[in-house]
Amino acid sequence: MDPRRFRARWPSVSACALLCCLGLVSACTSTSSSSREEDSTTQAAVPRTVTAADDLQDGYLKVIKDVLPSVVQIQGPQDLGSGVVYDDQGHIVTNAHVVGDEETFRVTTANSENQLTANLVSSYPQQDLAVIKLDDPPDGLRAARFGDSSDVEVGQIVLAMGSPLGLSSSVTQGIVSATGRTVTEGGDDGGTGATIANMVQTSAAINPGNSGGALVNLDSEVVGVPTLAATDPDLGGGTAPGIGFAIPASTVRTIAGQIVQDGRVTDSGRAALGITGRTVVNDDLQAAGVAVVEVQSGGAADKAGLEPGDIITRLGDTDITTITSLSEALATEQPGERTSVTYTRDGDEKKADVTLGEQ
Repeated sequence: MDPRRFRARWPSVSACALLCCLGLVSACTSTSSSSREEDSTTQAAVPRTVTAADDLQDGYLKVIKDVLPSVVQIQGPQDLGSGVVYDDQGHIVTNAHVVGDEETFRVTTANSENQLTANLVSSYPQQDLAVIKLDDPPDGLRAARFGDSSDVEVGQIVLAMGSPLGLSSSVTQGIVSATGRTVTEGGDDGGTGATIANMVQTSAAINPGNSGGALVNLDSEVVGVPTLAATDPDLGGGTAPGIGFAIPASTVRTIAGQIVQDGRVTDSGRAALGITGRTVVNDDLQAAGVAVVEVQSGGAADKAGLEPGDIITRLGDTDITTITSLSEALATEQPGERTSVTYTRDGDEKKADVTLGEQ
């Protein structure tokens, strides 16, 4: 996005001085009626000062007017979240963790209190994305415009739109704090959830209920889908202020586009090793690698010669200590790429070349 430049416009000092001098002359030589005419002329000649803050506020108002009608509230039997209208056919993209295991949802648009019914099209938990579809899309349903994630830059102003804590059509403001983050979500059972690459980090407040909403730039483009906020162990696991993450728009378009067209994800673009594994610890009870529990027949690990019981300690140049670190390392790779796996078998360190598969 092109940087916006704002310039305050101020009246010329010399012009103001000239007006004052003319007013003094008129007061000395004219009647009181002439004085009132001069006062009116002077007031009309001084324009209202327009500041950069005025321009920025006008920009916010335009973005909100453009995009907020495309952001909806999604209510399931258990969970509440947000969604973004994907097209004029009634498809809505949201987070997989918002839909959970449910099939039917109540949807409320920004400009109506009426609840609409929607049904699940498909969910893809590996990228924490899902698509639902309205049974009877209302007239005038407005699809959001998704931007290009490669154009997102640190420092850009963004607005987060959604239904935090059930407060529908809420808007918060911040900047893009970082790009290219690889983040692993927490699981409902205390384990780990999806590992997502290239996430957009933002200082805009992300709270429960914002998930599945819209992170928007000042060109009224959705640049990400807010998904989670960082937690701080020192705060008892509470949300860390000003650190939120959004799935990049390019990923959203790729996954949602496949679901809308084919009813499911047909090409994930995510690398896979083809194993089931678990974290193991050393004698000091420190995480020390990933033990292979099961090897997928014909998968990347199988072709590389890995076997159940092997302990993976390195993928390429990345040390592997936990199943999460392995997931994050794979998230930065592409299917078909060739790399190496370092592992131990019966106490001996081994290394094998592997061509990564696809999830």
